[in-house]
Amino acid sequence: MSAAAILTSLDGAVARIVIDRAERGNLLTLDMVAALTAAVRAVPADAKAVHLYGAGADFCRGRDPSGSPQTATALDVRERLIAPILLLYDAIAACPVPVVASVNGAARGLGAALAGACDVTIACASARFALPEMEKDLPPTLALSALLRRVPTKALSYLVLSLEEIDAATARDIGLVSRVVEGDAVAGARPLLGTLASRSRAALVAVKDYLRAAPDLGPQPRRDLAANLLACVLSSREA
Repeated sequence: MSAAAILTSLDGAVARIVIDRAERGNLLTLDMVAALTAAVRAVPADAKAVHLYGAGADFCRGRDPSGSPQTATALDVRERLIAPILLLYDAIAACPVPVVASVNGAARGLGAALAGACDVTIACASARFALPEMEKDLPPTLALSALLRRVPTKALSYLVLSLEEIDAATARDIGLVSRVVEGDAVAGARPLLGTLASRSRAALVAVKDYLRAAPDLGPQPRRDLAANLLACVLSSREA
């Protein structure tokens, strides 16, 4: 499967990234994971938001195991199978502007983790989420690493261990989804994207910087970071 299945475009101040493999439920090969990572890293410097979604009926049904490299050692597994997925999560976290996911249909495994890793996740009311890896006795630790800051541990534990699929409303209630909309989630994200496009990029970057770093800081460093970021934005407006 060619990495060309990841499509990118720029719509004004919004960078669009589309997983374009609808005929396979947007299953991601490792080449596509690498291409998706590269697309997030290559977001134009003047973009104010990223809009990520899948073509067709589903957001992403997970990782496609076909074509995976043969591995012999734990080091091979980590370097060739695991590292590309972690690099994708890192790229989303490091993207300076908000990454907004629109979820229609199924978001399973890697797809659920990818949706939850984004800064804002808009889901249609009929969307479904699952972490089904334990069906094959595979602990979904990579997905957990992406979701642990978003979803309470109790809810994550149940989602993984029960093997249950949850609906969009439940996903919103546990913090996996930001908002549920009627109809198409791509269209449902447009008001938010329009709002982001109308804001100062410096202010958007500061919000993301704070939300990324502050949870790992103590009370005083958290206050200092808040003050410093606000001072930088205010001084840039006055310059």
